[in-house]
Amino acid sequence: MNQIMNEPNITPSTDAYKQVTANPLRCITGSIISGGLSFAIYSLMIAIATNFANKPIHSQNPIVWKISSAVRTLIVGVVGLGTGIFGLVALGLLALGIQLWFQQLTKTKNS
Repeated sequence: MNQIMNEPNITPSTDAYKQVTANPLRCITGSIISGGLSFAIYSLMIAIATNFANKPIHSQNPIVWKISSAVRTLIVGVVGLGTGIFGLVALGLLALGIQLWFQQLTKTKNS
């Protein structure tokens, strides 16, 4: 048992990591997926905010009011941040796809 614990952990070398180049189709597909996720998260944010607005806080304690207001704001803010991040990723991937497409067009014209 002691001999097994002292042996070095030898893993076989594999070429699992392969360099993948970006192309316009891949960028635009990623942009569509990210835009769809952004829209879905935005819809979720609107549903959460509407739900919070329709269910007021039933308490006379000001500390409860402040804490619940902070938690509601935090929840809507985090979901809004996710919406913004996925939206910016979608715009960036779309811009990269357009840039790569123009580069391919100019490369074929120059050749």
